[in-house]
Amino acid sequence: MAVSGRKSSDFRSSVSKGSAEECEPCLAIGQEIEAHGFCVDCQEYLCKNCYAYHQRIKATKHHQLLDKGSMGKHTIQRKDSAVCIEKCTLHENKTIEFFCTQHDSLGCTDCITLNHRACQINFIPDKCAGIGNTEEYRETMRKLEQKIKELDEVAKRANVEDKEISTCHDKALQEIVKFRKEINDYLDQLQRKIQADIDKKKTADKQKVQEVIKLCSNISTDISKLKSNLQDSKASQQHGQLYINIKQAQSKLKSDEVQKAEESLAQTYTQYRFERSKNLENAISKQEIFGKLSDPTSLVTPKRKKTVDKLTCKDDINVQTRSDKKKCDITGCAVLSSHKIVLADEDNSKLKVVDRKSKVVIEEKSLDSGPRDITVLPQDQIALTMPENEEIYIMSTAGKLSMIRKFPVEGTCRGITYHEDRLYVVCWGDPNCVRILDIQGNVQNTISLNDKVFDSSNYIVFNEDSRLIYISNFLTDNVVSITLQDEISAVYKNKDLRGPVGMLMLEDGSLLVCCRKTGNIHRISGDLKQGQTSIDGLTGTRCICYNHDLQEVYIGCQNQLKVFSLQ
Repeated sequence: MAVSGRKSSDFRSSVSKGSAEECEPCLAIGQEIEAHGFCVDCQEYLCKNCYAYHQRIKATKHHQLLDKGSMGKHTIQRKDSAVCIEKCTLHENKTIEFFCTQHDSLGCTDCITLNHRACQINFIPDKCAGIGNTEEYRETMRKLEQKIKELDEVAKRANVEDKEISTCHDKALQEIVKFRKEINDYLDQLQRKIQADIDKKKTADKQKVQEVIKLCSNISTDISKLKSNLQDSKASQQHGQLYINIKQAQSKLKSDEVQKAEESLAQTYTQYRFERSKNLENAISKQEIFGKLSDPTSLVTPKRKKTVDKLTCKDDINVQTRSDKKKCDITGCAVLSSHKIVLADEDNSKLKVVDRKSKVVIEEKSLDSGPRDITVLPQDQIALTMPENEEIYIMSTAGKLSMIRKFPVEGTCRGITYHEDRLYVVCWGDPNCVRILDIQGNVQNTISLNDKVFDSSNYIVFNEDSRLIYISNFLTDNVVSITLQDEISAVYKNKDLRGPVGMLMLEDGSLLVCCRKTGNIHRISGDLKQGQTSIDGLTGTRCICYNHDLQEVYIGCQNQLKVFSLQ
């Protein structure tokens, strides 16, 4: 096979003309130094210092070196040739020179003869010319970069889960110790067993998560190495080696290692808690333990509710995930704890849990249709409306999101809120109404909505102080308050209130309303007599909720959860 070459006399000629070759080891670290000689074994130009160093170290001191005076008798083979230098892993004395297009397999002469005789084979030196400037090289580099980003995302979620394991473990132990003080010494043995089970659970869960983190780190290191090899081969114009590196990188990209890491992480259940034995609790209980009527003279005068003057933007949290088929349309949101928010992504038919501390989606739950609105129930439960199915879903938030039950509701259900063991649901149908149900799905009452006032009613909130229900109407651009006796209390309209949807009642009794048509947040007084725009410039606003612990407002926008501070 003919190989392109270059006479050492060409090197001397280039030096004499003032365009000498540069030291290649120095060039690799960004230094441009004129070459003093050439190593035949390494096929590299060397400066004066590298030439001398080459003669001293054990690995290269026996190499054949050419100085300027003796290079005329030899041919210098340039490293930008199509020669392949990587050895075959199966046949150590052979060099990889072929690629089987049918099996995506690199191999030497023996590999091809033994296993790919009938296949379509590419001879690498014939195919690698200019490969560093091809779209295949650029696309491979882009995919490697994307794979690293995906691994970083999985590792980040794994670290969040790792912290959750410790938090759940600590809370469970606190409950065990607290309950242990209420019972006699004969329960010592049971306590040790429960604690051992929790420790075992922690160890097992942490091991799973740490394995995922380690796997992500190893894959990321491999990919970074492949990326570096691609860049080095391209920089040194080793086209044959670059071809090999590209195929190795493409093979790595086809692996399912990231998917396996995600599946392993999904099987880790970090939310668990200690449950007291009801039999033991009843056995040691006394009447006083359940409580007593409070003394009216000891009641504390309630503090004046805080007045909110302005909202300050704090964070933008990206809630689009890799598995989403469409852009996120966040139609419902609710606060589960001081650092967890659950979102309804209607277009992707998912529930998503966001961790406020790490600012990432830590859990996704796919549903059979798109959820519209969410409200929080007692005992770690939520209720959500499913308009397509005309159903209400009751789900558990203890641990991973899971279905408890579902029940039908007459009409297309939209907004939902919970108050005093009752669900208040806006429904479209004949008639348009608010259905009041218990959490088992039994209808307790129905409030009809006047079609002339209520058109495309969407979201609903309950005012505990005035016993009023507030309903947003998308097409008629108004917010209406009604009594539980089906009487209209007030109607609010404003030129800046266009397409009102999700609403939030603040502690001072005023409302924050999302305006989908204009992308602003409108603030209205509780009596619906006055209002003004508080926030503008948002995109795709649909829902809003409030975190009392952090005094933060969360607004569901297209692909984002906007965070505003009330402090």
